[in-house]
Amino acid sequence: MPRLSYRKALTRALADEMGRDESVFLLGEDIRVAASNVTAGLLKRFGPDRVRDTPLSEQAFTSFATGAALAGLRPVVEFQIPSLLFLVFEQIVNHAHKFPLMTGGQAEVPVTYLVPGSGSRTGWAGQHSDHPYSLFAHVGVTTVVPATPADAYGLLVSAIRHVDPVVVFAPAGAMDVRADVDFAALAPVPIGRGRVHRAGDDVTVVAVGHLVHDALAVAEALADQVSVEVFDPRTLYPFDWDGLTASVARTGRLVVVDDSNRSCGIAGEIIATVVERVRLLAPPRRVTRPDGAVLPFAPALDRAVQPGREQLTAAIQLTMKDE
Repeated sequence: MPRLSYRKALTRALADEMGRDESVFLLGEDIRVAASNVTAGLLKRFGPDRVRDTPLSEQAFTSFATGAALAGLRPVVEFQIPSLLFLVFEQIVNHAHKFPLMTGGQAEVPVTYLVPGSGSRTGWAGQHSDHPYSLFAHVGVTTVVPATPADAYGLLVSAIRHVDPVVVFAPAGAMDVRADVDFAALAPVPIGRGRVHRAGDDVTVVAVGHLVHDALAVAEALADQVSVEVFDPRTLYPFDWDGLTASVARTGRLVVVDDSNRSCGIAGEIIATVVERVRLLAPPRRVTRPDGAVLPFAPALDRAVQPGREQLTAAIQLTMKDE
């Protein structure tokens, strides 16, 4: 089978949906020159009316996308930097997200907000390295974080077809991941359904986004000591609580690894909800960035602030001891 990168999977999803549905169009900063390499080739194929460069005003073009969606189109907005979502939280949450609810379902706002390169990128420092997916999950905006090329393709396709706003976080740590993929088998991935990447009996590790690959590596390294199940939620809102509950009910232990800040992060919500549903054999544990973390410019400090395999290994081992 051919190998497909995560980045090219996003490109393929955009191209396929633009070819399938003429109401789909792209807008964002520098997308015609494909600054993120995700929109490469799309201007030549679909023309300037459907691949639109925007001024440096996120609030303006995010509001423009809301109006276009209300008028019957399906805009896909690319954000070069995840922190830009802070600028448009009002436009996404208070406008696009709430219009369908406040009109009793009379309005649909099918906008996709694509963030390629979310999280840390070497040397991008504090104002470019956030993972604000917990904020959108908190307010009830559909939020997806694919880990693999096939899921990147399938979840982006599902997001574009969705009737409500969807934020798609494509972690920087996953963008260059490659996998053997049967192109003919690429298909939409249901929103709100998690995936068990590796079955296990002793502990469930919930890993968000690119950290799925770290969790799988740790599970393999510990295979002669601990049987680790790796659960990838894929969608943070709506979350597949039934799928995760079934996993933890079987293993009895829970560790969550999440590359966002500890306080009010998705890891804490996962643990709280599971504890309400399942009696655990040992206290659950979180592996996250520190409270209030702002990633430094220096590469060594940048890596020190992010959750890693050593921390995850230690958390699993402690959970196994704490019976």
